[in-house]
Amino acid sequence: MEILQNVISDRGSRYAVSGAPCGSEEEAKALVKSLQRRKKFAKATHHSWALITDGTPVKADDGEAGAGMVILRMLEREELHDHLVVVTRWFGGKHLGGDRFRHVQEAVRIYLDRTAPRG
Repeated sequence: MEILQNVISDRGSRYAVSGAPCGSEEEAKALVKSLQRRKKFAKATHHSWALITDGTPVKADDGEAGAGMVILRMLEREELHDHLVVVTRWFGGKHLGGDRFRHVQEAVRIYLDRTAPRG
């Protein structure tokens, strides 16, 4: 799994973005669980993720309502299939309102620009 840590910081909240080739929802859940077992990531507040496999979209917000859909729409736009993208957030104590969606989107953009294969 490719992990980009501390990609965004805002009002105490910190974001990381991770991803890996992935062929099923079950595999995605296993990859997210393995990420959560890492000491630093175990303390995170949210692990939102999305995946398109066999033409089927799968997403999870993990308490960050709407974040999975933001990730999924970006994967659809890029036509990136069979690749899991996870945005992790450590809550910093201040609510970010709509900025949290902008941060999720920016984290995915950073990941796609740096690591993900196209097509």
